[in-house]
Amino acid sequence: MNKGRVEAFTDAVVAIVLTIMVLEFEVPKEPTFVALAANASYLVAYLISFLFIGVAWYNHHYMLTLTKRITKRVYWLNNIWILTMSLLPVATAWAGKFIDQPQPELFYFIVFLLWALAYAVLSYALVKDNEQAGHADVAAKIRRMPVYRVHTHWWFWASSVVVAALILFVWPPLSLIFTVVELVVMAIKTTPDSDRLM
Repeated sequence: MNKGRVEAFTDAVVAIVLTIMVLEFEVPKEPTFVALAANASYLVAYLISFLFIGVAWYNHHYMLTLTKRITKRVYWLNNIWILTMSLLPVATAWAGKFIDQPQPELFYFIVFLLWALAYAVLSYALVKDNEQAGHADVAAKIRRMPVYRVHTHWWFWASSVVVAALILFVWPPLSLIFTVVELVVMAIKTTPDSDRLM
């Protein structure tokens, strides 16, 4: 399959998701910062989701730039990954509106975990396909990606269960805090050659 078409389709969906999220931001009814502050919780959720998409796109771009071919399996796994990302506008709007309520925050966290799972499965498929095609160097580079190592490690999923329980019973905004910490780490810790690929 043509890799460029898959990349273009992915980029288009990501752009649409970002557009929908910003359109969800309610324009203040009055020309004051107090009126703007009334939407502060959505703004926080939006900024976290924007970071989410930026980090995801950067790492996804790196993997697809490295990979030599797109199999049918990778195509469909990529679509599932895009599907999980397309849930972000709804999750962001709901979590932003009810930032101190457990169910909207848990839903946001579940969307984040579905995205992480879809990303882990997609990247694993890219590793396997590149190995089978004789591109062990590409597979090794994808395996070395910090985002790959985090999302395929048992402690990430174990800590996610703990965070989900804390969201429900202790402090709902923890979902956004956990998400932003993980995303900041993934934004800073990229592979050394990630900004040198063409």
